[in-house]
Amino acid sequence: MKTKSQLLLTLSFSALWMFNSCKPDDPAPTNEEELITSLVMNFTDSATQQVNTFQFRDPDGAGGNSPIVFDSLQLKSNSTYYVSILLLDESKSPVDTISNEVEEEGVDHQFFYNVTNVSVQTSYEDQDANGAPIGLESKWKTGVAGIGSVMVVLKHQPGEKNGSQSTGETDVEVNFPTEITD
Repeated sequence: MKTKSQLLLTLSFSALWMFNSCKPDDPAPTNEEELITSLVMNFTDSATQQVNTFQFRDPDGAGGNSPIVFDSLQLKSNSTYYVSILLLDESKSPVDTISNEVEEEGVDHQFFYNVTNVSVQTSYEDQDANGAPIGLESKWKTGVAGIGSVMVVLKHQPGEKNGSQSTGETDVEVNFPTEITD
């Protein structure tokens, strides 16, 4: 009888475990990753008000086919530029402007500009609701002529945005070849 009770108890726990383990999956996160197919940077020269546009377009996103547009940044030496970034998902019709979402969720996003072997200083011109930088708007000051690169990185940092590029997930990362000319 004792063995029958133990068997019945074991079967009951097993059935309860199976019932609980067969629950449907948790709902998908509300902030799912967006596809970013284009990063467009508009540089307005502070002295002449001339606007130069540079872009990276990869219609199928990361992986797959190579980008169809991958501009090099061509900037004048000893100049100041006001830069605005436009992020698009061109896989949708109509085209989805992802930069609007980045601005709305500014407390969870930040752009970083990693400059290598070229004289460029960047500063943020926009901020989120908490006063921390976003980077959709920035100011770039160029120095002497040279060739290098600027890597533009957008990090998604929900609940952990602290000005560090090492936290969060990368939403987009493009390493633009950069030339500063006299």
